[in-house]
Amino acid sequence: MPNRLAQATSPYLLQHADNPVDWWPWEADAFEEARRRDVPVFLSVGYSACHWCHVMAHESFEDQETADYLNAHFVSIKVDREERPDVDAVYMEAVQAATGQGGWPMTVFLTPEAEPFYFGTYFPPAPRHGMPSFRQVLEGVGQAWRDRRDEVAEVAGKIVRDLAGREISYGGTEAPGEEELAQALLGLTREYDPQRGGFGGAPKFPPSMVVEFLLRHHARTGSEGALQMAQDTCERMARGGIYDQLGGGFARYSVDRDWVVPHFEKMLYDNALLCRVYAHLWRATGSELARRVALETADFMVRELRTAEGGFASALDADSDDGTGKHVEGAYYVWTPEQLRQALGDDAELAAQYFGVTEEGTFEHGASVLQLPQHQSVFDAGKVASVKERLLGVRAERPAPGRDDKIVAAWNGLAIAALAETGAYFDRPDLVEAALGAADLLVRLHLDEQARIARTSKDGRVGAHAGVLEDYADVAEGFLALASVTGEGVWLEFAGFLLDHVLARFVDEESGALFDTASDAERLIRRPQDPTDNAAPSGWTAAAGALLSYAAQTGAEPHRAAAVRALGVVKALGPRVPRFIGWGLAVAEAQLDGPREIAVVGPALDDPATKALHRTALLGTAPGAVVAVGLPGREELPLLADRSLVGGEPTAYVCRNFTCDAPTTEVERLRAALRG
Repeated sequence: MPNRLAQATSPYLLQHADNPVDWWPWEADAFEEARRRDVPVFLSVGYSACHWCHVMAHESFEDQETADYLNAHFVSIKVDREERPDVDAVYMEAVQAATGQGGWPMTVFLTPEAEPFYFGTYFPPAPRHGMPSFRQVLEGVGQAWRDRRDEVAEVAGKIVRDLAGREISYGGTEAPGEEELAQALLGLTREYDPQRGGFGGAPKFPPSMVVEFLLRHHARTGSEGALQMAQDTCERMARGGIYDQLGGGFARYSVDRDWVVPHFEKMLYDNALLCRVYAHLWRATGSELARRVALETADFMVRELRTAEGGFASALDADSDDGTGKHVEGAYYVWTPEQLRQALGDDAELAAQYFGVTEEGTFEHGASVLQLPQHQSVFDAGKVASVKERLLGVRAERPAPGRDDKIVAAWNGLAIAALAETGAYFDRPDLVEAALGAADLLVRLHLDEQARIARTSKDGRVGAHAGVLEDYADVAEGFLALASVTGEGVWLEFAGFLLDHVLARFVDEESGALFDTASDAERLIRRPQDPTDNAAPSGWTAAAGALLSYAAQTGAEPHRAAAVRALGVVKALGPRVPRFIGWGLAVAEAQLDGPREIAVVGPALDDPATKALHRTALLGTAPGAVVAVGLPGREELPLLADRSLVGGEPTAYVCRNFTCDAPTTEVERLRAALRG
């Protein structure tokens, strides 16, 4: 019989709807039930594409004996971290403070007042490698609750007090200057891996936000070192196993330093961010590899993640059926030499050389993750294209990884920005249309009458949870990109609605600091607040970027002032931990450059000369530049106010703070004005 999760909009929660565990969603009634029964709360947090979440579910949550014990001694709550990032953030902070590490599934035991007192991640069904079994943990926690209640209360109270006492160093209200950005670049240089690209050791994550900073820094200063780190990192990733050499798109991270073996789940946010970064790398260098990867990644998102409603699904699982009924990580993506021979016949040897498939393998059981270990020019392009097409056909017959169809507002905002820009750069109107479709869905389904945004939806049904700061900021970022690409002022207007909520409900008026949840959101044991970038831009730095771009488009001084104040934390953290505040550094580069504002006016948007100026403006590398295009004096695009044609011809204006250089009607002069 399905439990309470059967009505959820989260695919992750729905995966547990038939468990014998009597799961509750995160709601006040669950804690009231724990108080009524005088039992602790077992909180389990995970997400749909999480490998070890599935493992623990199969081992423990589907086991009747374990479920019976949980049901008798605990109130069990299941949370999708992607649906409730605030709950995840608060308790992950506690887990990391107590244990020095964290991960998913996250296992936390709480009092009925939601105060945590014992933590962990994955627990096996039997003791293993010094780790207690899940049943042993449950029995130990239950005994402590019954026999040492005062001690439990003391621990829980101390943890809550410690969390409440944590403070972030805001760095004042000034944005970083030349010195701080130079120090950040130096710090990145020290952590850079010159042999393999990227930063740090294994596991290695795609540093998309850091690469964006490096590209912007190069554009503003001419730093060849910054550009080289960006180029080499992007090439290494694109040629490695972390990139899907057949279908496009990036896996979550590489388990090794060489980008060979990925953790195979594919997340929307990674692919949106990387699509945009590779498009920007092409814009800066003309790299054919960057062009190919940007387009293939965009096509992957549209082909495999777009939903029937026009939005983009959250993720593809790492695991899939290996053909025997067993779910195995990477089964969909890896190849043995024998599988190549079966698929390609005489061309198998060429494919093995081209993709680095060996008898020993680079993964498990003699299988290899496809890479590009050799330079592509030594292979016949026609034969390679045929091989890829045939392998894709064979792979399509394998059981596909599961898809998390949940629409997350923030991640769709990132996808909208990436697809709009990539479509504009490479004359792919279908990609711009895909971005518009997702934007329409967000407006139609996720925004209410007050432009408050819902975090998620699924199958056209909006979720119950309020949007957090990253939702407002990233969706505004996507809408601003659409306004620049399409010239449609409605997207600027919608971005303004969202950013007004940021100013009213997420900003601390005294310090200028930002919170991850709104002032009127559900109260947790701590109001979450984190300026550091993780897998995607933090809500804090994303808001700073969107506020700055909106101010550049409109001249709105409150938005610009809020952006500058928010960048104070980047001034403090950028020189110290640049890897973890890359988007903040990228926004700081834009602020230091202006950012530049480009107004293009013409007699019609489809006029060839107007289109040429508009495209040139979009391809300018000035950090964070914004673009407005349309007929002279269009009220919904403030940058076009008082801008007129020169000599009756389409004209471009390059401005900072609405103060403009001499207008030009020539593409080459505009291009020169937009170099760093």
